[in-house]
Amino acid sequence: MCNRILELRTLQYHLKENLFAKRGELPNNIQTTISDADLRRKALFSFKDEYLLDYINIESSDDEWDERVLDNEIVINIKNFIMSLGKDFSFIGNQYRLIVEEQEYFIDLLFFNRQLQCLVAIELKRGAFKPEYLGKLNFYLSALDDLVRLPHENRSIGIILCKSQKQSIVEYAFRDMSKPMGVSTYKFASELPEQYRNILPDAEKLKQFLS
Repeated sequence: MCNRILELRTLQYHLKENLFAKRGELPNNIQTTISDADLRRKALFSFKDEYLLDYINIESSDDEWDERVLDNEIVINIKNFIMSLGKDFSFIGNQYRLIVEEQEYFIDLLFFNRQLQCLVAIELKRGAFKPEYLGKLNFYLSALDDLVRLPHENRSIGIILCKSQKQSIVEYAFRDMSKPMGVSTYKFASELPEQYRNILPDAEKLKQFLS
């Protein structure tokens, strides 16, 4: 039993460290938009280039779902999502409302990072990255900095969490953007490589291992 638990933990470690936790490698403009070197380093290593959302119950091949479905699934599993993000993230809310010139705008997910001392806005996209996503996120960050950020806090950071991205498209989209932002992708459990899918136990077996 102990050996099986150890093997499971080892597999989980390799999945996390080798495949899904490459911190600091996400496409971003943090290098050019955060002047403080220490804060810039912390910001780069606070986000991953890819997140494994294996607790989200959505089939990747299902064309019926939209971003709000993913939003709701993440909120239901908010503890797991925060663990995916990493330490020092605190959840503020989903569909966070901003009012600008009497018009309502909604940020998909809003967090606060204690180490960075800043708000982190995450926009969810079900498909590939599009350049126009950054314009909307840039607007949200400007509004957060003016209307929500406290005087002692650093400038807000934004992350586009999408299904896929093309490096050149992201790089061109980031040019001349003044707000610190990055683009990450996600995978569901159904998209794990076949060899890992077969090795990982289901929920009931996992309960038996740990009982």
